[in-house]
Amino acid sequence: MTTPTDPRMPELDFNTPALKRHRKLRALKDRMAGMGIAIGGSSVILAVLLICFYLLYEVAPLFSNASIDAKASYTLPANEQGDSLYLAMEEQSEIGMRVASNGSVVFFSIEDGSVIETIKNPRDQAITSFTVESDTSRLLAFAYDDGKVLISRHNYKTSYPDGKRKITPFVDYPYGETAINVADFPIEHLAIRDGDDGLTIAASSDSQSAMLKVTKDVNFITEEVELTEQREALPFIADIKSLLISGNQRSLYVATRAGVLSEFDLRDFDNIRLKDTVSLLSDGTSLVSMSYLVGKTSVMVADSSGRVSQWFNVRDDATNEETLHFIRDVKQPIALVDLAMEQRRKGFATLDERGLVAIYNATSERQVINEKLSDDSARLISFAPRANGLLLEDGKGLHFYYVDNEHPEVSWSSIWGQVWYESYPEPTYTWQSSSASNDFEPKYSLMPLAFGTLKAAFYAMLMAVPLAICGAIYTAYFMAPALRRKIKPVIELMEALPTVILGFLAGLFFAPFLEENLAATFSILVVLPVGILLFAYLWSRLPTGIRWLVPEGWQPLLLIPVIVFLAWFCLALSPVLEVNFFGGNMRGWITNDLGITFDQRNALVVGFAMGFAVIPTIFSITEDAIFSVPKALTQGSLALGATYWQTMTRVVLPTASPGIFSAVMIGMGRAVGETMIVLMATGNTPIMDFNIFEGMRTLAANLAVEVPESEVGSSHYRILFLAAFVLFIFTFVVNTIAETVRQHLRKKYGSL
Repeated sequence: MTTPTDPRMPELDFNTPALKRHRKLRALKDRMAGMGIAIGGSSVILAVLLICFYLLYEVAPLFSNASIDAKASYTLPANEQGDSLYLAMEEQSEIGMRVASNGSVVFFSIEDGSVIETIKNPRDQAITSFTVESDTSRLLAFAYDDGKVLISRHNYKTSYPDGKRKITPFVDYPYGETAINVADFPIEHLAIRDGDDGLTIAASSDSQSAMLKVTKDVNFITEEVELTEQREALPFIADIKSLLISGNQRSLYVATRAGVLSEFDLRDFDNIRLKDTVSLLSDGTSLVSMSYLVGKTSVMVADSSGRVSQWFNVRDDATNEETLHFIRDVKQPIALVDLAMEQRRKGFATLDERGLVAIYNATSERQVINEKLSDDSARLISFAPRANGLLLEDGKGLHFYYVDNEHPEVSWSSIWGQVWYESYPEPTYTWQSSSASNDFEPKYSLMPLAFGTLKAAFYAMLMAVPLAICGAIYTAYFMAPALRRKIKPVIELMEALPTVILGFLAGLFFAPFLEENLAATFSILVVLPVGILLFAYLWSRLPTGIRWLVPEGWQPLLLIPVIVFLAWFCLALSPVLEVNFFGGNMRGWITNDLGITFDQRNALVVGFAMGFAVIPTIFSITEDAIFSVPKALTQGSLALGATYWQTMTRVVLPTASPGIFSAVMIGMGRAVGETMIVLMATGNTPIMDFNIFEGMRTLAANLAVEVPESEVGSSHYRILFLAAFVLFIFTFVVNTIAETVRQHLRKKYGSL
């Protein structure tokens, strides 16, 4: 059936030039808009990918393999002086030093092995024992068969004649060129430890042991140093292999060849007592060497099976005494020849009978290098002060190797696992990136930061989600349109508040206020909901004439004075509650009676402050999602006899659930990435405790604090970029899950 055309209406011509030009222009605009949207979207994706790749670029060197390259080989400098007892290098790795078996100190060029200077030992006498106080102090000790000990130090003076660097080596004698009388027997084993207050020397032979303590006293008038000597005998221990004095000169460790270690307490030098006995080795092995890791806290023990174990003192809570504990070990399949310690990191190198050199880091338990460097009777190895060079002596002479090992202290286990750090009672998750001490052991665990991030987000969302969603539901569905047009912009305006202002107010005003009114705070959480429900019930029981005085949808305004009154009532009641239930001090009751740590700037403060910042985001998106539900759905539900509440819960909320879920996820992303509030409103302490009364440190706050102070290219610097990458991945995963759930909800409820 066709509709007849009215002859009075003119026919429209859609092919006129004007309409053709209009269609072409509109098509051009559509194509340009499409191209602009495509370019904009692609640019956003590209920018995100570039950020991801840049973070990976900065992080990748942390897990790259170390390398070692041969740089120079030559015959043993001044080989007529005998084999080497000790090898060392100066700071720039330009001059090497070796102590020959006759006691001479030979300085030579690292580049070609040419001898720079040979300094004879002042005592023309055979050396019975030799030891080094530490590589960093450069203090050398020579023992003789008359029981005397000569102490010297190899030093280097840097000058710049004609603008060129010149390093001049020399040897000085901090305790004089005259040997110190330590014992009255030939010394076979020797240990020394020097400090600001004095010097301690331990010496032993096959049948005797002795101790010498030299106390330094400074004359304040003449500024001369006066030395006071005190000698004591030690209980005899048979078959001694090694002696070691602790860094604080309070303990002496005497180890036998069988690996039995005796610890002597030196605090009362007049009454040296045996403190403890520990077995260092397993059956069937013998002790090769025992020395301190940098920092003089960890004792490294090498045995004949190729095993190197780490030991340090751990305090026993029951006895309040520190005892030596086994911590960790590494293993080579063949007997070790020498052990070398890095001078500035917790690293060490092993040399075995095959000439294979392995470099480890004690903290990260990571082997970074394992290469065969010699096949001819390798004897000694030594690190450069910066650990970027390695000297090796074998039957052919000396070999210098360049070592590229920038980040040995970082491994997956040290980042995400528990690590037993020096002097800690047990393995822990710890973040401590810097210290005033040069012997500091870096602690790069990201677990406390990741935990703090989730903890802050959890408490913020715990406050924000119920208030924001419930407020959005009432505003979009029940509130009068005129009031909604006023309330919604005000709440959205809250999002414009700078977070630094919120953090400032939370840290300087709200945190102390909360501490002083803890009872009021927790009573409000109970009194406020109950009071509002009670007021609503009483309002519903009032005569209809009174209730009709307030237009429909304007009732929330009546709650303002109710909330103010209830808050004032709780604050006024707070002292009464504290006196009657908490002994007058709720904070003291929490700390002393419950045993819960309380910090003024804690997770509760963060929950309120950051929840306040997140509420506008969740409220705005949720309100828009609910308000956008087609009116036909709600009207149809009401027409079928459903109540407003039934319509809300069974029709509106399911339909708006994708938008509500997106609002929650966006709010969570805002909470996870928040910086200034958690930086200023918490103690910013990287601890792992879900206690609401303790603070935390988040990944974002840690980046804000430490990135400006970190050294570019250092392990600390790259670990911070790894933290940023973890934050990036976390946000990506959360957004991916959110989008997946949103699409599922949209598909499920889209047919309503």
